[in-house]
Amino acid sequence: MKKFALLFLLSVLSLGALAKQHTVILEVPTMNCVTCPITVKKALQQVEGVSKAKVTFEDKLAVVTFDDEKTTVQKLTEATKNAGYPSLVNQTMGEG
Repeated sequence: MKKFALLFLLSVLSLGALAKQHTVILEVPTMNCVTCPITVKKALQQVEGVSKAKVTFEDKLAVVTFDDEKTTVQKLTEATKNAGYPSLVNQTMGEG
């Protein structure tokens, strides 16, 4: 019984190791003022699974690191669109 409990515990703990952090760069071409990135960043940070969001006005880019078990790139672009700033995928990277 102890072996079973130990195996069960180890398998549950290892499930978290399967989730991977990914980074995506989104183009946000409709940001037209220096305060727009604040709105975009807040929208991205409200998406479950987002661990980091850096949004720059100069480049009109959002670099987002997220847990692929909790969210998708599509949900990220939906979040920016719903905030009034549609975005396009510029580049997707593997583990971040």
